[in-house]
Amino acid sequence: MQASPLESTFELTPITHLKGVGPQMEEKLAKLGITCFRDLLFHLPIRYIDQTQITDVAELRPSTYAQIEGVVVSAHVAYGKKRSLVCKVRDDTGSVCLRFFHFTAAQKERLATDTQVRVCGEVKRGATGVEFFHPEVEVLVPEHEQHYELPDRLTPIYPSTDGLTQKRWLQLTDQLVSRLKSGQVNELIDSKFLATHQLQTLSQALLYLHRPPVDANLYELSLGLHPLQKRLALEELLAHHLSLREQKLRGNTHDAYALPRAKQLERKLLDFVGFTLTNAQARVIDEICTDLATHTPMRRLVQGDVGSGKTLVAAMAAIQAAAQGKQTALMAPTEILAEQHFRNFTRWFEEGLGIRCAWLVGRQGVKERRLQNEAISSGEALVVVGTQALFQEGVEFHDLALTIIDEQHRFGVHQRLALQQKSKTSAHQLSLTATPIPRTLAMSFYANIDISSIDELPPGRKPVTTAVIAQNRRDSVIERIGQACESGRQAYWVCTLIEDSETLQAQAAQATWEMLCEALSHLKIGLVHGRLSSAEKDEQMQAFKQHQLDLLVATTVIEVGVDVPNASLMVIENPERLGLAQLHQLRGRVGRGEAESSCVLLYQKPLSKVARKRLDIMRSTNDGFVIAEEDLRIRGPGEVLGTRQTGDVQFRVANLDTHQDLLAKAVEIGETLQKENPRAAHAIIERWLGHRQQFADV
Repeated sequence: MQASPLESTFELTPITHLKGVGPQMEEKLAKLGITCFRDLLFHLPIRYIDQTQITDVAELRPSTYAQIEGVVVSAHVAYGKKRSLVCKVRDDTGSVCLRFFHFTAAQKERLATDTQVRVCGEVKRGATGVEFFHPEVEVLVPEHEQHYELPDRLTPIYPSTDGLTQKRWLQLTDQLVSRLKSGQVNELIDSKFLATHQLQTLSQALLYLHRPPVDANLYELSLGLHPLQKRLALEELLAHHLSLREQKLRGNTHDAYALPRAKQLERKLLDFVGFTLTNAQARVIDEICTDLATHTPMRRLVQGDVGSGKTLVAAMAAIQAAAQGKQTALMAPTEILAEQHFRNFTRWFEEGLGIRCAWLVGRQGVKERRLQNEAISSGEALVVVGTQALFQEGVEFHDLALTIIDEQHRFGVHQRLALQQKSKTSAHQLSLTATPIPRTLAMSFYANIDISSIDELPPGRKPVTTAVIAQNRRDSVIERIGQACESGRQAYWVCTLIEDSETLQAQAAQATWEMLCEALSHLKIGLVHGRLSSAEKDEQMQAFKQHQLDLLVATTVIEVGVDVPNASLMVIENPERLGLAQLHQLRGRVGRGEAESSCVLLYQKPLSKVARKRLDIMRSTNDGFVIAEEDLRIRGPGEVLGTRQTGDVQFRVANLDTHQDLLAKAVEIGETLQKENPRAAHAIIERWLGHRQQFADV
């Protein structure tokens, strides 16, 4: 590993240069990802214990950490459900038992009667009262009394593996701590930033966290909220942000097809579909077309509320590729959504523009798949719609220039990359999401892409009225559904369960369907859940879309992509079990036509404070951007982003939820640092990420 010009060679010194690290120890440390001094520096304690004082046995309390000194009164092997070594230790105030379930004969011999010992560990309730379970025991030899002075600092407890005791961790880190005092770690953040943001140096933070003073705030340290923990977290978040910015710059060096704007085809499509673009759609299409017209690969995410017209924007992007004889691949997370896109694109492109479309999904038979693959590989089909089947082995594109990922957060990094790799060049990439990204997260975790927002709805879209109703009024809700369906409207009844099980969800939906069939026997009621085959789900969905069904009972499989303009009423059962984003997605299935639409959140008492807050937010707004910000406040960045959206990031120190307030500061420092000192910016990335690629192109 070669040091950056700004990094100290000290940080990259092999761990074997430490005293006591031979081949066996080197192998154990490597299991924890520790191969050089820098890795050990950032291998921080998970907690701290106070060994600076001795506690009287009479003062011991359960669920506390304590240290005592005393004399061994007895030691014997006890036989019960589990064999254990039980040792009784007495001081001037009383006696306590030490219990070891894993022990050796040598250990038993060390604890001979009348031996003076120092014991430290967690105190718990046991068979004899309060007991120490597997404490650390040090035998005190009177003639070596000077060696047993109590430490003047808190004792760190490090994450470990088999064969690495805490004593050994202290021996290893002691060697680094002494070098930290002499300033052998380079400070990569300029002193003016440190002063402006009232930050201490990296060396000061590492020294404190490896060896905190006795008066350190243990509560703050346990929560990761100590200012010096936040100092390290800030630099780590800065490193991740800078890596994304570097990645974007690297992407700008790749070559993609330049796709000049095809305004004539755009006008022809708009005339055919009879749509008038909103100002927001027109603005976003301009941004996309500007990107596509260059050889720099586009990496753009379009966020827009449910029903804002993202599909038409995606079609306009595909036109630019088709006009040059190049292919577009549109990947959707479900077969239902993929088929809906395929039908729209077939009508718009084949009927309106004479451009052939193909599609690939998992359920296709061998013959149909072969025909579709032939159209794709020959270049006859310029627009290809599908699910994950698009990037499977054997699928060959003739000349793929643009990939469109719908509901991009539902795909992992590797899946998105697999589709990209079907292109002979570096394909342009357009991602779509109906779950708007809060501004702070957009700046921090999407710094490698450009973001466009469709922040207005098409004319005529009416807000959905949302009511929050308790389960004890279920009968009146059923009656209301019956009346609405009798008047020619259609409705959804969505069933949820806490357990993430398609089997249990199917059972719940089945039971609800049977209940509603009995209560509303004059209506035609369908059923969709995850246990049905794709063909069965599609059959039910098509019947509902064609108004052969009045009411559709479903699990959350309908969350994305179902477009039935006549459906104007939705009941979501147990909404307290869902997050804001999912509730908003579900609600977006109604209100797509001209009729006044309603959503009933049928909750189960009692509601927690958080659940009540979520339902109140749903009742008060239809704005997905507002809901996204509220979701961030309630759940925190870690939950909102999820591992798929962050590329399965593993942080060493930073915690997205605990250190949310540092994100904006990391962005501010990062943007200035990259302009004023790009070498230092790169060195920070190397320090925290090494050669690991934490974020793939979105």
